[in-house]
Amino acid sequence: MTGIIDYGLGNLRSVQKALEFLGEKAVISAERAELDRCQRLILPGVGSFGAGIRSLRDAGLDGYAIARLPDTPLLGICLGMQFLLTQSEEAGLHEGLGIVPGRVVPFTRGKIPHVGWNGVCNVRSPLFQGIPNGAQFYFVHGFYADASEEFTIGTTEYYRTFASAVCAGNAYGVQFHPEKSGDAGLQLLRNFTRI
Repeated sequence: MTGIIDYGLGNLRSVQKALEFLGEKAVISAERAELDRCQRLILPGVGSFGAGIRSLRDAGLDGYAIARLPDTPLLGICLGMQFLLTQSEEAGLHEGLGIVPGRVVPFTRGKIPHVGWNGVCNVRSPLFQGIPNGAQFYFVHGFYADASEEFTIGTTEYYRTFASAVCAGNAYGVQFHPEKSGDAGLQLLRNFTRI
């Protein structure tokens, strides 16, 4: 079973529906006892980094997610991926979970936010098994992860190259929305449920 962490922000139901379409049981919850029964966790998110990380901390779910990591795969989606990093520069400086070294920084060129379909290249992870290099995924974001190559498992071009997928141990993050990305997105979620 997959637990979708509910901290008050995010496209929770659409992630749940995508997992259920794949035949995976998925529960949306902020209750640790319920999440404890899950073999893997998803941390979705939409909105601003500051408000999101504050909500996650106020719910006490930041430490919970980190504590589960050694034995439990975690997938951060969009803002949830950005939470995995050390810091964010969105509307001030905010501390992230520090799981993936790096910073969340603003785009300074192009139409902002970056919205629409774009390719994910240089993929290297079981998360992308069966997905062609350069496959198209759906993005909506004005900030991106500035992470080192060591932790980058997928890159995207939008006026610059940025880390669109990251990994550190059992923690995975994708900047795009797999639940809105058709067959490639469903395959990525399927792969996550098999990790």
